[in-house]
Amino acid sequence: MKTLNIGKLVISIIFPLSAGAIAGMFTARAIPEWYTSLKQPSFNPPDWIFGPVWTTLYIIMGISFFLIWKLAAGKERNQAIGIFLLQLLLNFGWSFFFFYFNMIGLALIEIFLLWSTIVFMLVRFYKLRPLAAYLNIPYLLWVTFAMVLNASYYWLN
Repeated sequence: MKTLNIGKLVISIIFPLSAGAIAGMFTARAIPEWYTSLKQPSFNPPDWIFGPVWTTLYIIMGISFFLIWKLAAGKERNQAIGIFLLQLLLNFGWSFFFFYFNMIGLALIEIFLLWSTIVFMLVRFYKLRPLAAYLNIPYLLWVTFAMVLNASYYWLN
């Protein structure tokens, strides 16, 4: 692998991991203070599962992004990169709406936008590099589950 590609791979993985870590640092305080006081749905996973799942998903997202980023520059590739960045921004923002601002309803709207953007990203990635789309299927499934959880928290609280 070329040195340039190794650098792109490292950046591609560090970028989503960093976004997740920054969001986590800002929102972690709400978990013991606010989140645990909420009525939880019966299917809510234990808190310890979220860190490993999101870490894995961010790494997979980074690898899929790398597969797109290393392609020859062009309109389709650049649009796919833009959609990836948009979904990552929405992913980042959801944590703040839900945990930091305690706005469960707005977080539900936002996670639906995130989910829609992920679907759009998968379609764009598939056209360029199918493996990049397939790698994000666990991410789409997890965000689908998170959206159901968010909706449950909204209805219960």
